[in-house]
Amino acid sequence: MVATGTPLKISLAQWSLNKSFFANRFTNLDFPALTRKLFDIDAVEYVNQFFMDKAEDTAYLNQLLSRCRDNEITNHLIMVDNEGSLASPDDTERNKAVENHYKWVHAAKHLGCTSIRVNAFGSGEREEVLSAAVDGIGKIADYAQKENINIVLENHGGYTSDGKWMVKLIKQINMPNVGSLPDFGNFCIRSEKGYQWGKTCLEEYDRYIGVEELMPYAKGVSAKVMEFDVNGNCVETDYDRMIKIVKQSGFAGYIGIESSVKLIDDEEDGVRKTKALLEKYIY
Repeated sequence: MVATGTPLKISLAQWSLNKSFFANRFTNLDFPALTRKLFDIDAVEYVNQFFMDKAEDTAYLNQLLSRCRDNEITNHLIMVDNEGSLASPDDTERNKAVENHYKWVHAAKHLGCTSIRVNAFGSGEREEVLSAAVDGIGKIADYAQKENINIVLENHGGYTSDGKWMVKLIKQINMPNVGSLPDFGNFCIRSEKGYQWGKTCLEEYDRYIGVEELMPYAKGVSAKVMEFDVNGNCVETDYDRMIKIVKQSGFAGYIGIESSVKLIDDEEDGVRKTKALLEKYIY
């Protein structure tokens, strides 16, 4: 989805329909056709949780590729979760997590993706976790570089939601295939019970500053919307202001729709409203 005169394109993050996938309304193989037929979007961002046991299943990946070709869908990236702590100060735990990610590098290559999104999570003090993340993510990046796959880091809670910490991490790894995936939300640094989804956020990093800090390293962008007002605007983020930050950075590439509405019945409408917001300010 790209208009004349803009280098920005729209993709669909599978997480936008996560409630429907978890409820088995759809399967991962349905995603390419849903993206094209329901939303007229031509690029997708997968979530590994919806095909967790298929990363090394060549027949399955070929079937998914066939669905993409049938619907003229481009595969952009895979968001990888639940494969261990890449920033664990414990060497054994961290190295196991690194090895767990290798199969997703190969799956991304097979599907024609440019990148996998990984998490820089780890328990410990700020600098201790940073040092561990440089090692763990650096090892994956070195492995992925041979396959021409990017490793992208998303602000995803805790230290990773601190823009300055993330920039320091990317700079210390210092590899051309390592970059950021700035998310317009996900800037909770500290919550009621540590950093956990669904908990009350006690401290939040300024989202506009955070995105501006991460954009020079961006290899993708995640357009998060949690709630819409009656006019279809995002309640928690000023999209006019945020898209200007993206444009001013000189970024050229995909902005992925990642609506996270509360109710399963609102998911498809959430995608359409987010798409309309992006089209309003991108074009």
